[in-house]
Amino acid sequence: MPRPTIHVVGAGLAGLAASLRLNDGSSDVVLHEATDHAGGRCRSYYEPALDAVIDNGNHLLLSGNHAALDYLGTVGSQASLVGPDRAEFDFADLKSGARWRLRPNEGRLPWWIFNPRRRVPGSRARDYLAIARLLRAAPGATIGEVIDCRGPLHDRLWHPLLLAALNTEPEAASAALAAAILRESLMLGGWACRPLVAQGGLSAAFIDPALKYLTSRGAQVRFGHRLRALIFEGFRVAGLDFGAHKLALSAADAVVLAVPAPVAASLVPQLTAPSEFRAIVNAHFRIAAPPGFPAILAVVNGTVEWLFAFEGRLSVTISGADRLIDTDREVLAHDLWGEVARLTSLPATLPAWQIVKERRATFAALPAEEAKRPPAETSWPNLVLAGDWTQTGLPATIEGAIRSGNRAAEQLHRTGL
Repeated sequence: MPRPTIHVVGAGLAGLAASLRLNDGSSDVVLHEATDHAGGRCRSYYEPALDAVIDNGNHLLLSGNHAALDYLGTVGSQASLVGPDRAEFDFADLKSGARWRLRPNEGRLPWWIFNPRRRVPGSRARDYLAIARLLRAAPGATIGEVIDCRGPLHDRLWHPLLLAALNTEPEAASAALAAAILRESLMLGGWACRPLVAQGGLSAAFIDPALKYLTSRGAQVRFGHRLRALIFEGFRVAGLDFGAHKLALSAADAVVLAVPAPVAASLVPQLTAPSEFRAIVNAHFRIAAPPGFPAILAVVNGTVEWLFAFEGRLSVTISGADRLIDTDREVLAHDLWGEVARLTSLPATLPAWQIVKERRATFAALPAEEAKRPPAETSWPNLVLAGDWTQTGLPATIEGAIRSGNRAAEQLHRTGL
C-alpha cells in the first residue's frame, strides 16, 4: 500500500516549517510554490541598483524566538544569526540628538528599571509598571484603551517596540498581541531579548538550508505551481487544480495550505481571515557604516524607525508605512538619507539606493482583524492552514509564521497522518 502524500501549498516560512515537521519518513512531502523561488516575504535577492544581495525586508529576531531557533537548528544554520552577547538596544532621538542604550538584565526580576543608566532617559522605575495592565487586558481591547500612550517612556520605548512588532500604530492595535510580545521578551528577562539578525541574508539563513534539507531527504519541491482551486468531495479535499493539470488525492493524502490570507480566502469556502493589511517600507543605501556604529539602531522622532548596518550597506525599516506607499521613490530616498546621514555623520550626498515597498506586508494587528484569524484545522480533516495570519497568538512575524507551520503539521499528526 503506497504511503500517504502530504501536499504543502506555499513555500514561505510557514510552508517550509510544516514541510520540515512532516518530512519524518511516515509520508511523502510535496511542496508546491506558485513563483520561481521560495521564502515568500522572507527571502534575499540580487539588487542591480546596489550590486548586492539584499533581503526583501529587514527582520529582527530575539533570542527567545524558540520556534525560529529550532527551525534553524534543524536545517543546520543557527550560526547564521548574529547579535550581541547580552540584551542591548541602541536608540537615537533625531529631534533632541540624544543617544542611549537600553540594557535589560538577564533574569525575570527587572532590576534594570531601577538603574538610570540602563533604562530610558527621562523615565522613572514606576513608569514601567503600568505596562503590566496589558497582561490583564480584556479580549478585544486596544493598547490605547489599556495604557496611556503618552510620555517619555511611551515615545522612547513602547511605541517603537510595539510598532515594529505589530506593524500597526500601537494605540489602535490589539492589547492581547502586545501582551503576547511582552510575555515572550521583556517579561522573561534579557536572556530572551538578545537581538539577532541574519547578517548573511534571510535566504542563506532560513530558505536555502531548508530546501537543501528537504530535498536531501526525499521531499519534492515544485516551483511555478500556482494552485487554482481545491477540489472538494464531501468531507475531504479530493484534488488540487493547478490549471494546466489536476492532481487527484488518495484517501490518505492531505493538504497544508500555506498561502497568504487573501489567497486562502479565495480557495477555501466560507473561510474567515484577516482582510485589512499594513505596509512596510525599506530603504537600502550602498555605503558602509562608520567604525563603531551599532549593528541595529532604533530611531525616534524621525521617519526612519530602525537602521541596520550590514557589510557595505545601511538599511532602513519603517513599519505601519501606509502613508509612504504613494510617495515618489526618489523623494523618499533623499528624505530618508538625510536622516541617516544625520544619524551616522556620513556625507549628505545620496549614495546608490533602492526603495522596497511592501503594500500588504502583514495583516493589521487590530482587535477586529485578530478575531478573524482562523485555527489550523478546517471543516475538512485532510486540509489544514498555515501562515502568520492564522491563530498563532503572535503578530505577523517570522516566529509566528514558523509556529503556524509547526501547528499545521501537529494537527495532521493528531488526525493520524
